[in-house]
Amino acid sequence: MKRMKLLYGTGNSSKLRAMREVLSQFDIEILGLKDMPEEPPHVEEDGTTPLENARKKALHYYKAYGIPVFSCDSGLYFDNVSPEDQPGVHVRNVNGKCLTDRQMQEHYRKLAEKYGGITARYQNAVCLVLDQDHVHEAMEENMASVPFRLVSTPHPRGMEEGFPLDSISVDMETGKYYYDMGEEEQNRLVGEEGFAEFFRKFIDALDKGNPPRL
Repeated sequence: MKRMKLLYGTGNSSKLRAMREVLSQFDIEILGLKDMPEEPPHVEEDGTTPLENARKKALHYYKAYGIPVFSCDSGLYFDNVSPEDQPGVHVRNVNGKCLTDRQMQEHYRKLAEKYGGITARYQNAVCLVLDQDHVHEAMEENMASVPFRLVSTPHPRGMEEGFPLDSISVDMETGKYYYDMGEEEQNRLVGEEGFAEFFRKFIDALDKGNPPRL
């Protein structure tokens, strides 16, 4: 397959940088919404699952820009917390308010303090739109993170823009903060290999002249 361009439907520069790294093994140029000549349209992320939101965003951005686009979405799920404290797909939106990175860190830090630490897991999904007739999507187990701990004490180095919860995330196996782990260790935890496998299958399908359909 000759080199192609894909729009990643995100305005988060940290997520764009991370996805470019994940997909660097493929001959794909990844653009972000900030690379587009027009302001991105607002998308109401009111789905009940990460896959519903990923699909909605990808179709919305494809309609706006008319080029192949993929979008991702995540849900955060806790063990043994009250239903009102379960974020699900509303990781950044709490009580009807879209939180800043700093507000997110503080909100979940306080929840961890309330419960004496929280066992958590991300469920991730992706939707890729080539055109109106060719849509490929997945929310597979290998895209999910391994269980980890949210703690009430942030890492002393502060917070990385775009990934506020990594500063209070701890690997359950090693006891390390995410910030103290190498790139290979982090990839194992957050399900990045699942995204790479998704695009590997997509590229194989294109090479065989059989673009995947929804």
